[in-house]
Amino acid sequence: MSKTKVAIGIDVGGTNTVFGFVDHEGTLIYESSIPTNANEKADLLFDRLFKKVDEEFKKFSARYELIGIGIGAPNANYYKGTVEQPPNLNWGYVNVLEIVKKYSPLPSAITNDANAAAIGEMIFGAAKEMKNFIVITLGTGLGSGIVINGELVYGADGFAGEVGHTIVDSNGRECGCGRKGCLETYASATGIRRTVFEFIGTTTTPSELRNVNFNDLTAKEIADAANSGDKLALEAFDYTARILGLKLADTVACLSPEAIILFGGLALAGDLIIEPTKRYMEEYMLNIFKNKVKIIPSALPGGSAAILGASALIWNELEKHRR
Repeated sequence: MSKTKVAIGIDVGGTNTVFGFVDHEGTLIYESSIPTNANEKADLLFDRLFKKVDEEFKKFSARYELIGIGIGAPNANYYKGTVEQPPNLNWGYVNVLEIVKKYSPLPSAITNDANAAAIGEMIFGAAKEMKNFIVITLGTGLGSGIVINGELVYGADGFAGEVGHTIVDSNGRECGCGRKGCLETYASATGIRRTVFEFIGTTTTPSELRNVNFNDLTAKEIADAANSGDKLALEAFDYTARILGLKLADTVACLSPEAIILFGGLALAGDLIIEPTKRYMEEYMLNIFKNKVKIIPSALPGGSAAILGASALIWNELEKHRR
């Protein structure tokens, strides 16, 4: 009996690194995680990780065959196989694919988490029949993966697609990148939290959120409050959607996608963010693009989306080599 081929999908986060075994249809056979230990060097993480991967795969080796490794990581460069000055990780500049070779002879590829999400949507999710689309990840920051004519856009240096670091207001909120007014400081889980606290400080609008400490407030709590009719929370979503819709209208004018797929924690708010973002995008849209571009939620299952995206990267690479 022939074995089913599976890929290893790995997603490196600031707190945990998750991995799993995924077949060609996007079925997650197994998943697990280890602490990333952000202050330790990359070599030590991958040493721990592959010991765990090898240990766990022994349970499946009678039925499954490993064919490749896909990795999603912050500030990853697809061309070079590197991760360069990642936020929240004490790595500096490191060639991840060279490290991986020490532990496995399998073909491997790496990209950033937003690009991995885009490939995941194309292979397993909402963009299966699409050739031109954008994935916007609304998490701690705002990432984006751009697919044109069925190919992910990496640009000349491997870092194309930083929609989250286009400027909304040059005198606006300070961003972790060192500049002011980046889109992600407004349209992200962190951004909407900042908006809520700005509104708390500048309005007298009654809100249950006035009793929550900033460090304890989550995007989900803001969504729950909005769904309960909390006026300040609803205003925060409207403000966020207006800014996001404006910048997406600009992005559409450059790229003319069939759809924009919203992915990540803030996107789980559903129509609280999707409906007004679509409305504002249409308001600001160049006429020739009006009513042509869908905004839809991710179709990757939330808990395992990062693993599926990373595994889709290597499945896609192997498919390209077979053509």
